[in-house]
Amino acid sequence: MRRVSLNARAALEEASSPEVEVVLLTVEHTELPAPVRLSTDPTERLSVEPLLYGTRSSWSGADPQTDPYLFILASAEFPSDLEDAPAAATLVLENVDNEIAHVLRSFTDRPVVHMAVVLASSPDLVEAEYRNLNIIGVDGNAGEVSISISRAPIEEESVPMDRFTKDRFPGLFR
Repeated sequence: MRRVSLNARAALEEASSPEVEVVLLTVEHTELPAPVRLSTDPTERLSVEPLLYGTRSSWSGADPQTDPYLFILASAEFPSDLEDAPAAATLVLENVDNEIAHVLRSFTDRPVVHMAVVLASSPDLVEAEYRNLNIIGVDGNAGEVSISISRAPIEEESVPMDRFTKDRFPGLFR
């Protein structure tokens, strides 16, 4: 069972609440010079030229002043709390630029994604957090790109990992 702050609980129980849930995403990959930080809410204007909106949060070790989470047009489906199911999420991006598909197709191995849910009024207080997930699939059309995020598929693990030879495991051959 996850813990939820009193403010978040009150906002969820109200019929109409000014509180906004924000999903913060950090995407890491060896080919990226720095982690990509994304937000699903235009909490504040970050710059005028170029016009950028985003959320300032210290989650995941980010410096709120120099490393804000940039706003993207997206919706997110959170991982479930089921114990016997792996954490799986879906991120749906509005396909506003052809470069989105190009970037997502350019990776040869899976990027690591960290996901957190915060309130726009308290972006440093994490309501839910999901770490070390991988992008496992991308599907899209002219209007949107759907990104599947989960643990690495267990089917890709090599079994057995090592061969049991005399050189590697001499105790088996006595």
